[in-house]
Amino acid sequence: MASTDETPQSYSYAKAGVDIAAGNALVKAIGPLARATARPGADAELGGFGAFFDLKAAGYKDPLLVAGNDGVGTKVKLAIDHDRHDAIGIDLVAMCVNDLIVQGAEPLFFLDYFATGKLDTGVAERVVAGIAEGCRMAGCALIGGETAEMPGMYGPGDYDLAGFCVGAVERGEQLTGDRVAEGDVLIGLASSGVHSNGYSLVRRLAADKGWKLDRPALFDNERLLIDHLIEPTRIYVKSLLPFIRAQDGKAGRIHALAHITGGGLLENVPRVLPKGLHARIDADTWEQPRLMAFLQAQGQIEPEEMARTFNCGVGMVLAVAADEAAGLIADLTAAGETAFPIGTIVAGEKGCTVFGSAEAWSARAPWEAVHVG
Repeated sequence: MASTDETPQSYSYAKAGVDIAAGNALVKAIGPLARATARPGADAELGGFGAFFDLKAAGYKDPLLVAGNDGVGTKVKLAIDHDRHDAIGIDLVAMCVNDLIVQGAEPLFFLDYFATGKLDTGVAERVVAGIAEGCRMAGCALIGGETAEMPGMYGPGDYDLAGFCVGAVERGEQLTGDRVAEGDVLIGLASSGVHSNGYSLVRRLAADKGWKLDRPALFDNERLLIDHLIEPTRIYVKSLLPFIRAQDGKAGRIHALAHITGGGLLENVPRVLPKGLHARIDADTWEQPRLMAFLQAQGQIEPEEMARTFNCGVGMVLAVAADEAAGLIADLTAAGETAFPIGTIVAGEKGCTVFGSAEAWSARAPWEAVHVG
């Protein structure tokens, strides 16, 4: 048998593709970002095995906890391909905290999950900076998270995100939809763009139509198309919370909220309706955003597909008493929102119908009633 003088190879985690030192450097770098999100109940320090939150210090007496988690979908791929990592973390927070506010809950703390094949600390820090900014906008603390470096699981430069948020609402103030009644008015709050749903269709259109995302948009010569498409999801928490909470012994002014995400207007509004009530939405009551009209025209997208895939310019829908609608629209406008009436609640099968015209939606054919029951 032939002998060999070769020294056996010494293995290490780094040789397998995982850089522990880079991970530690990232934790050190994002520490100040997390501390900047501290709020009553949380000091937002990172590095432990878990994090505490003090509900009493946050001012709650008899709270119900509400938890949710979400991601950003294939909008992450758009951010990766065009080096737009700075705001994708805002999207991550928004998708979670907007889901909590529809239950009437104030977001309290947030945890993130960042997974990649090989950790690029510069990119990761930009992403986490966006997450911290989203938490600041929502008033919740970034108290922890996980960075996973997994060689072989992701392509070069790729990463994915997930977010987890916990909120609280005083018992009796939670929004369940049981206060929605026939005759209630539906109010829409303007979206900031596509938000974080429908990007598989957006990216397919971009590829098939040969869009030049780094050039000015056809509908806006002052701004690049990629800037329109990557605009982060609007966070509605701080503007809505005062109108959800009870004041002077009276229930909050909002009967129900629907966050318009995957499924669009057609499928999200019915989620907050009791049996026997139907939402009628009139597309003529607000102006179709130029980006939405562009997507519809480029893809020759049927109105029903638009109303089921995209938010169509409405990121949040409120159900309120008819005599409260005008005052609430004025108050929300003063709080920085673009608010407008979009429809009413009527008796009927639980569901949603959207009406409108070709002029409102730039459709190929007149907007006929589209319905989900």
